[in-house]
Amino acid sequence: MFTRREFVAAGLAGGGAVGSGIALAEGLTGQGARASDRPADVVLKPQQINHPVLSGITTKGMMSYAPAGPAPVLRMKQGAVFTADLINGLDEATTIHWHGLRIPNAVDGVPFLTQPYVYKDERFRYAFTPPDAGTFWYHPHCNTLEQMGRGLTGLLIVEEPEDPGFDQDLALNLRDFRLGDDGQFIRQFKPRLAARGGTLGTVMTANWRVEPRYEVSSGGLLRLRLAATDVTRVYRISVIEEDTQATADVRVIALDANPVPAAFPLEVYPIGAGQRMDLAIRLPREEGKILRIETQSGAGPRLLATLIARGPDLGRSFAELKPLPPNPVQEPDLANATTLPFTFSWSAEKSGVESICGTLGYTFWAINRVPWPGDVPNPGGPLAELKLGQSYIFRLINETPNSHPIHLHGMSFKLLRSNKRKLMPLVSDTALLLPNEHMEVALVADNPGDWVFHCHVIEHQKSGLTGYVRVI
Repeated sequence: MFTRREFVAAGLAGGGAVGSGIALAEGLTGQGARASDRPADVVLKPQQINHPVLSGITTKGMMSYAPAGPAPVLRMKQGAVFTADLINGLDEATTIHWHGLRIPNAVDGVPFLTQPYVYKDERFRYAFTPPDAGTFWYHPHCNTLEQMGRGLTGLLIVEEPEDPGFDQDLALNLRDFRLGDDGQFIRQFKPRLAARGGTLGTVMTANWRVEPRYEVSSGGLLRLRLAATDVTRVYRISVIEEDTQATADVRVIALDANPVPAAFPLEVYPIGAGQRMDLAIRLPREEGKILRIETQSGAGPRLLATLIARGPDLGRSFAELKPLPPNPVQEPDLANATTLPFTFSWSAEKSGVESICGTLGYTFWAINRVPWPGDVPNPGGPLAELKLGQSYIFRLINETPNSHPIHLHGMSFKLLRSNKRKLMPLVSDTALLLPNEHMEVALVADNPGDWVFHCHVIEHQKSGLTGYVRVI
């Protein structure tokens, strides 16, 4: 067993003040967060609950950060210290990863790389200052397929200093559950599918509800935050007027928490597992009109949620909205950037990994021909060592006929080019690689520590398609 004493003595890169379950850290803005000097802004207690997902049927053995229903939507301010206490109410170890936030390595929530496991009834404090505004989410980085598959995901909103002017703000946690006809959990994955595109769920939900309906203000401006917290699915979003089947008046305003540089059609960028998309919607002016939020699937359009216009016409227009300010992400120096290749492929190696954070028992995937050994005390060396403050181009090479949402912890990058499509210069933390796509992204290595770099199809992550980069 790798104890806390051993964890501190090992001197792993990025380790913070770990001891007695407290992590003290400073945000990228330099504003200190003395975690022990203040009560937590929020207490999150992951636990098993029973909850009705299908109408009239209670699903047993779900997991949530709340005692009843889905996890809370956390709200914090850009540039303000935030603290959260994790108290583990599960019968297994867990952690919290703050997905998409560029925060110190010590609070990134990855076992062994950044912190010890948090066992049952133990407390661990996370303290950080979010440098970026936008839509994020939080989830465990331990036994992820099981814990996330049973519902342990929550949305996180970092508010801009100035209100952009929306009438309403609605966040949807998009995810499937693998339930049988009796409404109870079935096996989270099938090995033959894990070695391909991944195992889809059987019940599609938004905020743990099947096709929920939300009342919105007639003629108003809605900020719709979509977060793909599913372990597999790629969402291809559309917003349709129910009576005319015409596309609603919608603008994409942010992808993965970063404002988009120019308008583009909604269907241009699907969102893979782990990604987020913010939409500005000018709602129907006539009361009772309905908008359908849909995703395209192999079987045709699938309804995710419904918006119903209520009340008098507010008569709003997009011109009344203030543009979202860019997040303070450094611009990479492309002329002096070092190019690093990362190849995502199948692996022929056999898995023998045992880990308290769970293993699928298979190794199907590899990065640069090396499969991830699992959440173990000595996971091997980094995929690359980056010099603090230097610019890099990551050449992402997908050698498979499957899509892979490749997510980087702790830093953001800019999309540059692809061999299959024209890319907008979007700033993101996840690159959705299409089948056999080669993509280049650029970043400044501005956050020291060991940062996990993995596919967010969790079956792929847990069966080899994971590694880390080290910033020193």
